[in-house]
Amino acid sequence: MQRRVRTRTIAAVSALGLAAVLGGCGVGGESSDVTLTLVAADYGNGAADSSKKYWADLVDRYESGHPGVTVDVSVYSWNDVDRKVKEMVDAGDPPDMAQIGAYADYASQGLLYQAGDLLSIPVQADFLSQLSTAGEVNSVQYGMPFGASTRMLFYNKELFKEAGLTPPTTWDELAECAEALKARGVTYPYALPLGPEEAQAETMQWMLSGDGGYTDVGGTYGIDSTENVETFSWLRDELVGKGLTGPVAPGKLNRAKAFEAFAAGEVGMLNGHPSLMEMAEKKGVKYGMVPTPGADGPTSSTLGVADWMTAFEKNGHRDEIGDFLDFVYSEQNVVAFSREYDLMPVTNSASRAMSSSGQDKELKPFIDQLPLSELYPVGKTSWAAVNAEIKKRIGEAVEPNGSPAGVLGGLQATAVRAENAG
Repeated sequence: MQRRVRTRTIAAVSALGLAAVLGGCGVGGESSDVTLTLVAADYGNGAADSSKKYWADLVDRYESGHPGVTVDVSVYSWNDVDRKVKEMVDAGDPPDMAQIGAYADYASQGLLYQAGDLLSIPVQADFLSQLSTAGEVNSVQYGMPFGASTRMLFYNKELFKEAGLTPPTTWDELAECAEALKARGVTYPYALPLGPEEAQAETMQWMLSGDGGYTDVGGTYGIDSTENVETFSWLRDELVGKGLTGPVAPGKLNRAKAFEAFAAGEVGMLNGHPSLMEMAEKKGVKYGMVPTPGADGPTSSTLGVADWMTAFEKNGHRDEIGDFLDFVYSEQNVVAFSREYDLMPVTNSASRAMSSSGQDKELKPFIDQLPLSELYPVGKTSWAAVNAEIKKRIGEAVEPNGSPAGVLGGLQATAVRAENAG
């Protein structure tokens, strides 16, 4: 099928006033044939590494080879980006593209282009298969993975050496290590962040390590499964109940604070993603990484997390959007983004390039895990409501007198209601 309309005149100044950031100045008073708008999340920690710089470089390179197409990018923090896009959609003025945390609600409303109507066949086929599948609603891909990460157990090498410990491979070994670290005065022998910031991640990682998960093999919610109840009962009785998770109640401890404490040398062990490596290195903390311990051995499947690129149909421009996204997902650009923000590449070609490069040796353990990872059930429109309730309630399951069966049962009821409402 013939597509990819090529426009002819020179791009004009950005309609959203971002010319100073992204370039695209007009020449001779001419206006662009097509202006594409993109709202994107900021993966940086400040002005020095803001995603604005990544997009500015990428867009400059794209526009220089595609006269007649202007791409205007607005970058928002993760605290604001999903809300901003929702406000734009509710106002009837969605961006052409949005790089955000979820896609299923917009897909279910019939607002998004299918990935296959945008991307060339080689580009769509290059996505890691489980990420493509996670981007589907009713077996049709709408969400295009943009950045991904997995989890490993980080441990403080110096604290372990002082206590004569080796990294754990099972829950029992993890508890034994935590006991030894507590005896030596370590503030957080095992940091268990079940606070509202990212409780859904720690929760799913522990569920997977106990052979459970949010859904069963058929994709039906099984939050209160026997395996999940046993996992959280073990956490309550063997870690939290024995004072091995530190001075802050897990339900009050957020992931960011747990990472900060690890980088300060106050944590013996915790589940972490690649950004923790740089945090620890900057503070001089020597760390090791191993697969997350499971009930009887290393966990065979880890948590995978992906963010999503979406494209809205409202303004048209299907061919121009598709051509731009083909460029975004080129091996060169995926590798550059992944390296800049310590994220896993979402394509096979970029994964091969980074796995074989000595430059990315520290990321390789995470890259190797990604094909076997399991993602949140993001293709369900009910996930947003379930996710929000997990963040509110899961910490109660591991309180000294908490009821894992009761809390998980309540979350399951929320999931069922949300599914029926959808």
